[in-house]
Amino acid sequence: MIDSFQVFALAALAVGFAGISKAGFGSGAAFASAALLALVMPPKVALGIMLPLLMLIDLAALRPFWGKWSWPDAKVLILGGVPGVAAGVWLFSVANDDVLRLLIGLVSVGFVAWQLWTGATKQRVVPIWGGLVAGCVAGFTSFISHAGGPPAAVYLLSRGLGKTTYQATTVLVFWVINIAKFVPYAFLGAFSLQTLWADIILAPFAVLGAVVGVKAHYVLPERAFFAVTYVLLTLTGAKLIFDALT
Repeated sequence: MIDSFQVFALAALAVGFAGISKAGFGSGAAFASAALLALVMPPKVALGIMLPLLMLIDLAALRPFWGKWSWPDAKVLILGGVPGVAAGVWLFSVANDDVLRLLIGLVSVGFVAWQLWTGATKQRVVPIWGGLVAGCVAGFTSFISHAGGPPAAVYLLSRGLGKTTYQATTVLVFWVINIAKFVPYAFLGAFSLQTLWADIILAPFAVLGAVVGVKAHYVLPERAFFAVTYVLLTLTGAKLIFDALT
C-alpha cells in the first residue's frame, strides 16, 4: 500500500493525471493511472483504490459540464455499458485480458488511422448498433481495468460533436458506469480499510486534477482539443497492444 514517499509520489501523480484526463480530455488516458499504481501494488488493490477516486473526479467534473452533453449518444453508450459491466463481473476471473487489450488497442489505433486516412471532412458516423457495442465493450473494459475510454471515444469521435459536448458526454457516461461498478467491486473484495485510507490521502490530488482538466478543456481551441484526444487515443491503444503482446 502507500508505505513510502516514492509510492505516495507515484500514486499522487497517477491520480492527478486521471483527474486531468477525465475532466478535460474525455477519459482517453485515465486508465493509465491504475496501470501506474499496479507497478507498486497488487492490481486488485490498485483498481480498488482508483474506483472511488474516479467517482470523485466524475462528481467534480459533472457540475461544470452539466446539461452540455449529447443525451442521445450518452444513452446509447449507457445502455450498452451497464450490460458490459455485468459481463465484466461474470467474466472477471476467467477472461483472457491480453486478447481483450489487443483487440481494444487495435480498434483504437485503427480508428485514428481511419480518420486520418478519410480526412476530417469525410468522417463516417458509427451507427447506433455500433454505439451499443462500443458501450458494452467500454463497460466491460472499465470494470476489469478502468479502461473504458478508448471504446467510448471510437463511437463519440465519429458523431461530429463539439469538444465540450464530447467531453460532457464522456463525463455523464462514466459517472453512470462507475456507479454501476461500485457494488460488484465491494462484493469482489476490492475495498478495505487500507484502500479507504489511501483514497482519503489521494482525494485532494483527484480534485486538483479535475479542476486543472476542466480549465485546460476550455483553454484549448477545438482543433487542438481533438488533436490531443486523438493523440491520447493512439497512446492508450498502443499501450494496450504493448501490454497484450508482452
